[in-house]
Amino acid sequence: MKNKFFALAITLTAIMPAFGQLNLSEKDGKLVNTVTTAVPFLRINPDARAGGMGDVGIATPADINSLYANPSRMAFNEKDFGFAVSFTPWLKSLVNDIYMAGLAGYYKVKEKQTVQMSIKYFSLGNITFTDYNGQEIGNFKPNEFSIDAGYARKLGDNFALAATLRFVYSNLTNVGIDGVPTYPGYAGAADISWTYQKNFHKDNSNISHDLYAGMNISNIGNKISYTHNARNSDYIPTNLGIGLGYTLNIGEKNAVGVYLDVNRLMVPTPQPYTIPFEGGGDTINPNYDKDGDKIGDWKQKSPITGMFTSFNDAPGLMYMDKDGKVTRIKGSRSKEELRETSVGVGMEYMYNKQFGVRFGYFYEPASKGNRQFLTAGLTVKYSIVGLNFSYLIPTTIQRNPLDNTLRFSLLFDFKKGGKKADGSTGISLVNDTPKKKEKKAKADEEVVPQKQTAPKEMKLQPIEPK
Repeated sequence: MKNKFFALAITLTAIMPAFGQLNLSEKDGKLVNTVTTAVPFLRINPDARAGGMGDVGIATPADINSLYANPSRMAFNEKDFGFAVSFTPWLKSLVNDIYMAGLAGYYKVKEKQTVQMSIKYFSLGNITFTDYNGQEIGNFKPNEFSIDAGYARKLGDNFALAATLRFVYSNLTNVGIDGVPTYPGYAGAADISWTYQKNFHKDNSNISHDLYAGMNISNIGNKISYTHNARNSDYIPTNLGIGLGYTLNIGEKNAVGVYLDVNRLMVPTPQPYTIPFEGGGDTINPNYDKDGDKIGDWKQKSPITGMFTSFNDAPGLMYMDKDGKVTRIKGSRSKEELRETSVGVGMEYMYNKQFGVRFGYFYEPASKGNRQFLTAGLTVKYSIVGLNFSYLIPTTIQRNPLDNTLRFSLLFDFKKGGKKADGSTGISLVNDTPKKKEKKAKADEEVVPQKQTAPKEMKLQPIEPK
């Protein structure tokens, strides 16, 4: 029963912002004001490779699961088509039926054009609902999923753009909250992303450098509601992600990379319902609900307006003086805006594109969620099959749903089959890198001349007359 009640708490936490009011508090002299949204599973990357590098993936060497963090990276895949399956246990130390699964695939239509699809499914297990008296009122299996379809295109050799469309479904409960009936929520969203990638190397040198940069504005879409009150609907997690990366290639078999991701939610920051009163105690914030409809004004912005105003809407520390005037502590708003940014750093070593190890660190300020953890990962690849593992190690006393959890992704990459010189057909299983292809082409051009034997000298014998 304990596990079921814990899962119920998770469900209520996910949907209560639609019904509750925010009262700000302070922690270590800082404002605690976490930015919350509906369907937060959209920001969870199921890719175990990214999970091993502090959840970075916006500006890393491309693979199938790159589409979760930056869909435009799919245009730089060396292979022609493939798919990947990912699995992430959730709250493994408490329950065994909560998990996230991901399925991704792509296909190169032409050399510079790629189409891709993915599905994320989040199961919250089986929950037993009870009333205030502890009487059982039913069982339910809440779940959420998203379906993506995208298109990526190279614009030249070093730059790519991508657009992705997304359908979101969220069904968290079949019972009402405080007498208000609830229903499944639906949303439509889109991603816009770009990538820049360039290789630098000197002639006759076995060392080269790869630089990466990318950006993804994800989940640009409508608000979602679990009731018929559309005015009290919630924002989905529109996010701005920017990434930088660098890879040092030593010879053909060794590569060491360092990558950085910076993320920020582009949704309105919650405003406080009550604020401190100069004479002691709290008082209602007069700027919370100016139109008097009992719904915070910050929740009634359109998604697009909320995106652009999210960079300058943090309330900061404020109080009401004895004259009824609201005063903000100088500098507290700008400091809170800076704290709404999370940072991930990852490092990866690959040998021959077949074996790899990676480490990472993720940091989110304590006043905005306090997710802080170390990660480690491992890659094993043979021919067309690759297997990625990741493990999360918490660095704070705050519990993380992925504490000490092993995640994995299974990837399959293929090259298109075609008629070869010897007449055979089929899918190529050779992991040809551009350097290997270049060497092979040079080898084909070099023709060793065959030793030619000069014709023997012929002597003519005179014919004697008869």
